[in-house]
Amino acid sequence: SLNYTTGKVRPDGGQVALDIPSGFKFLNKDQSIYVLTKIWNNPESATKGVIGMIFPEKSGPFTDGSYAFVVTYEEIGYVKDEDAGKIDYAQMLKQMQDDEKKENEERQKAGYPAIHIVGWAEAPYYDNQRKILHWAKELKFGDEDGDNTLNYEVRILGRKGMISMNAVAKMYSLPDVNRDISRVLTAASFTEGNSYFDFNSKTDNIAAWTIGGLVAGHLQAQVGFFALIAKFLAPLWKFIILFFAGIGAWF
Repeated sequence: SLNYTTGKVRPDGGQVALDIPSGFKFLNKDQSIYVLTKIWNNPESATKGVIGMIFPEKSGPFTDGSYAFVVTYEEIGYVKDEDAGKIDYAQMLKQMQDDEKKENEERQKAGYPAIHIVGWAEAPYYDNQRKILHWAKELKFGDEDGDNTLNYEVRILGRKGMISMNAVAKMYSLPDVNRDISRVLTAASFTEGNSYFDFNSKTDNIAAWTIGGLVAGHLQAQVGFFALIAKFLAPLWKFIILFFAGIGAWF
């Protein structure tokens, strides 16, 4: 059986603090890895950086038509955010859609279905005061009919890295995720001395990523990674979730 917790949680490592809001429940690192590998059949390598999972209170690993946020911590360094207000996300999306034709040709040659970025389900938004970036994409696999896929991503920036909270569901779940996201965004923070505002330019490392790089870079990585697993999706959202758990390792 899985043992969920609520309220304040201190995951392993000491840099991340979680305060699970009402209406949600938390699964710790070991149990989350068990779900990802033993229940959802993902490889161990896909769980690097995972510190837990957040589920809506009335759902769980076996609940179809719901979603879960996989929580990871990546120590990539301090992400400079000077570009946050200068990014044309409409142009970024167009560029990604233009580039996908060639990438999909290579996928199909390798026997994998094409993956199309339909558009932003929620355009990227950076909260400069709280140092939180979040966005959502609508994806379509191949030419099959049916509901498209929702990919919701959250990045909370810190002194030495970032907390990622990522969820996948069907597009019809977008209203549910939008209803819940304001509470989910407050669930994770950094412990004392590890916040974005504690950065020390004399001792701390600067990340290779910027705000625009986090969005565009993860889009590129995601499209490539989805090609590897699209053949094995059954049901779709449960297996896609391995991408989020393994993205740090994949980079």
